[in-house]
Amino acid sequence: MNMDDFQDAVRTCFEKYVEFVGTAGRPEFWYFVLFVLLGNVALGIVDAILFGNGGFLGALFGLATFVPSIAVGARRLHDIGKSGWWQLIALVPVVGFLVLLYFYVQPSGSPGQYG
Repeated sequence: MNMDDFQDAVRTCFEKYVEFVGTAGRPEFWYFVLFVLLGNVALGIVDAILFGNGGFLGALFGLATFVPSIAVGARRLHDIGKSGWWQLIALVPVVGFLVLLYFYVQPSGSPGQYG
């Protein structure tokens, strides 16, 4: 993994944190998912050491990454020609997650009206 790509992807996601138009390629999306995952794990450990089961830092991190995560997810779906509203399918237990995962791993296609 090239650290420059990772940093650029995370920086781009935070710079475009309220942009629900345009597209995001697979690397940008998955690097941001990795950043959120690593941040949650690291802050979970720090929270456990400092606060017990409080989860204060993890909650702050979750609030800071919530909107950028939704935005990059919408842009990723646009990259394969789907509406960002497809993210709502995640509200359907298990099946919704699997459908979104399938969409997210697809190669970039024709963004059509979203490009």
